[in-house]
Order: sequence, then C-alpha cells, then structure tokens
Amino acid sequence: MRTGWIALPEHLHNLAILANPWVIGAAALGLIAEFFADKILWLDSIWDGIHTLIRPVGGALLAMAIVDPHDPAWQIVSLLLGGSAALLTHGAKAGTRAIVNTSPEPVSNVAVSLAEDTATGTLLLLALSNPAMAIIVALFLVVAAIAALLLLRRIWRRMRAISSGMSGEGKEPPQPIGGS
Repeated sequence: MRTGWIALPEHLHNLAILANPWVIGAAALGLIAEFFADKILWLDSIWDGIHTLIRPVGGALLAMAIVDPHDPAWQIVSLLLGGSAALLTHGAKAGTRAIVNTSPEPVSNVAVSLAEDTATGTLLLLALSNPAMAIIVALFLVVAAIAALLLLRRIWRRMRAISSGMSGEGKEPPQPIGGS
C-alpha cells in the first residue's frame, strides 16, 4: 500500500493505517526482535509464549477488518476464522520450536529459525507474484512439516526405547525397526 503496488479496495480504507510510517517502523522493530529472539535457545519459546496472546488477536482483528462493516454476522465469522487460523499457525510454530529446543546442541535451533525465515520470505514474494502457486507451495510445506514431525517423533521414541533397554535393567535391547 505504501509503495502503491497494491490498490486498496474502497471498503478496506480502514486498513490504510497499516501504511503509516509509524506502524511500519513498529513492525520493523518487531521483525528485528523476532529475527534475533528466534535464534536464541529457550528465548524463542518465551517469545512465542508472549505472542500466544498477541498473534491470534491480531489475526482475528485483521480478518474482521476486511469484511464489510455493515454485515456483523460475517464480521464475527471472519473474526473467529482469522483468530483460529492465526492461533493454529502460531501453535505449529511454537510447538515445533519447543521440540527443537530439546535437542542438546544449539545448531538445530538456528537452522530451524533460518529455514522459517527463508520459507516466510519466499512465500511472501511468491504470494505477491503468483497467489495460486503460493497456496500450493504453502500446502506442500505444511504436509512436509507434518511428515518431518512424525518422523522425528518416531525417532525420539526409538531412541528412548533403546536407551531404556540399555540402562542395565536386565532387559534385552529392542529389536531393529525393520524386523527380527
């Protein structure tokens, strides 16, 4: 909006405040803080905990703002859907980061954060240039993330089973995954 690249529809004139330099400056400060907070082990989880209250409310209010104010029923529907979507995506991010924080080395935390930053920037550029392709890529990333989490969960369980089996309790070590 600020650069004139996106024409704001007439019914969304209230969102023009988002192009205000003060709002952009505050968002830039938040972006910088987010970038560095995400790279520091456990600080990212504290940051996400605070944002559990902020992000869903912001998503709900932005979703409600794009609906015609003369239709309160659709405003409530968009408020609920926007807040739910923001809470769902934030929960996925915060949950993933909490799992990553359990790894004993700090490299994975930075790697996951840089992957998030890269994916977000790429999807943003793609959404501006080709919205349909951005939706397809975003769905692919969601499926890939779910698959990765399921794989990590299986590996984690396997490692726990091996470590408890080798703890000297007189139990046999667990059998390999593929068979006998």
